[in-house]
Amino acid sequence: MAVITYLEAIRTAMKEEMERDESVFVLGEDVGKGGVMNATKGLRDQFGEERVMDTPLAESAIAGVAIGAAMYGMKPIAEMQYADFIFPATNQIISEAALIRYRSNNDWNCPVVVRAPYGATGGGALYHSQCPESVFFGIPGLKIVAPSNPYDAKGLLKAAVRDADPVLYFEHKKCYLGITGEVPEEDYIVPIGKADVKREGTDITVISYGITVQYALRAAEELAAEGISAHVLDLRTLQPLDKEAILAAASKTGKVLIVHEDNKTGGVGAEVSALIAEELLFELDAPIMRLCGPDVPAVGMNPPMEKFFLLSTDKIMEAMRKLALF
Repeated sequence: MAVITYLEAIRTAMKEEMERDESVFVLGEDVGKGGVMNATKGLRDQFGEERVMDTPLAESAIAGVAIGAAMYGMKPIAEMQYADFIFPATNQIISEAALIRYRSNNDWNCPVVVRAPYGATGGGALYHSQCPESVFFGIPGLKIVAPSNPYDAKGLLKAAVRDADPVLYFEHKKCYLGITGEVPEEDYIVPIGKADVKREGTDITVISYGITVQYALRAAEELAAEGISAHVLDLRTLQPLDKEAILAAASKTGKVLIVHEDNKTGGVGAEVSALIAEELLFELDAPIMRLCGPDVPAVGMNPPMEKFFLLSTDKIMEAMRKLALF
């Protein structure tokens, strides 16, 4: 299998889905030139301007056009340049895309994919570093995915394009060029709604998604030398959560650490924690721990503040040691 970057996996998934299905098209700001992240680079040369559409700087319009096209049988992939910019489109996504199947009694559906590059990469500060997945997390009618590696990135995006309902695809920007992995050239999908055990362990369980899965795996390797065996579960899909996999991972060790870059209060980890507490309270050997971004508006620009805010392998190792010793 070829070894490619996370970014190449996303681009390849779009290319293959556009080749497979003529109703699939891409729209967003500067996507014809590849977009600010180069995710769509080369697609306009292959598929033309009618299927790789540059739009005005208006996220609500991007979402609105995509939702309208989806309801008439097209398969749009709408790109938000940064997830921070998705908020003007939030009403379209929550009040229209998420509700249309319910309010039309299944007469209509909305197979739209909204790609949202999220998270901090360094120096992006308030408007280029946010993790807004929790804004959509509690909205029935939306599916949300957040891959951590190239294999899952390609398979989940292809699954999202083929889904009959709206899918928000959160891609962590720090994964783009920093994470590589083997990806099959043949067609495959990663099913939406299925978590994945990325590492087997017996002492503690770490549950995460996105870039922090990579940090957790590095931390687990380091702690193995100290005699701590960590079990790492990658959620991959945030909505719907894979309840069965979460409970299996938690019950395996009885000690659970939930890790994500988004703020702690109201984040995905709060719901995961509640699920475990409701179903497995008497099987736990320690209080459920969460390691998340602090509850401040966003990442600061200056390096000391940014370092304080962001998670790292070292911070996760420290939390894992604390949990193992409980």
